[in-house]
Amino acid sequence: MIKNRKTIVCILIGLVAAALVLTAGCTGTGDAGAPSSEQKSISIGYVLWDSEIASTNVIKQVFEKAGYDVRLIAVDAAPLYQAVASGDVDCTVSAWLPRTQKSYMEKFGDQLDLVGKNLEGAKIGLVVPTYVTIDSIEEMNSVKDRFEGKIVGIDAGAGVMKTTEDAVEAYGLDYDIVYSSSAGMASALKKAVDREEWVVVTGWTPHWKFARWDLKYLEDPKGVYGGEEYIGTLARKGLAEDDPEAYAILKRFSWTPEDMGSVMLDIEDGMSHEDAAQKWIDAHPDQVDAWLGKA
Repeated sequence: MIKNRKTIVCILIGLVAAALVLTAGCTGTGDAGAPSSEQKSISIGYVLWDSEIASTNVIKQVFEKAGYDVRLIAVDAAPLYQAVASGDVDCTVSAWLPRTQKSYMEKFGDQLDLVGKNLEGAKIGLVVPTYVTIDSIEEMNSVKDRFEGKIVGIDAGAGVMKTTEDAVEAYGLDYDIVYSSSAGMASALKKAVDREEWVVVTGWTPHWKFARWDLKYLEDPKGVYGGEEYIGTLARKGLAEDDPEAYAILKRFSWTPEDMGSVMLDIEDGMSHEDAAQKWIDAHPDQVDAWLGKA
């Protein structure tokens, strides 16, 4: 009996010791090799435009270099703004302003932190191949048959599509808008260019299609599409206080249309999003260090 009691006591002592070791490992108070519970993390929302796929994958890898666990969330523009405003997503580098996503800023702007501009020189409008012999939106009705009465667009929630609806009304265009996707629009454009057929699509700069084909924007004398745009960085309210390091990285993040275009073109040529972003980062160490606050 006594022997059994001693055995039970030894087992209990062993279990307590094991529990203490496990506890030390979980709290980070054990040895230097124990994992820390203080893993930094950030969630980044984005829209599935080629431009935003490029920028979001680049900033993702920048945050990973800073030791963050990064979660990407792809959504349409309206739910993206709502998610950042509600705090369900920490940030986005996908805000096209001041015109393209104006309606979302009007609705959610007071619930968001506009961190800054991450790219200047952006533009939206109607785009055609350069062999198309008109130069203005005002001329479109006179050549409706050449375009088969269609404007090929992207997803219905995109700001450029709402602006295109406004343009159809403002210019009295007798055209149907074809809602598609960024990939669908590019596919229709490629098909038409390959056959030297007329096509008009919703377009924006930066985009790899301008490096691939000879294209032009149709003039917009009524100014429906606005002037020069910028791409902004938005954060949830409180991120600056909750995570000053993450906020500082977002504040410093900015690059050029040429930078973004090179990443987009690599993706279009078959490189994965991750590999294209990594290629750009490897080629621009000084710029990445500046974003990380090391320069």
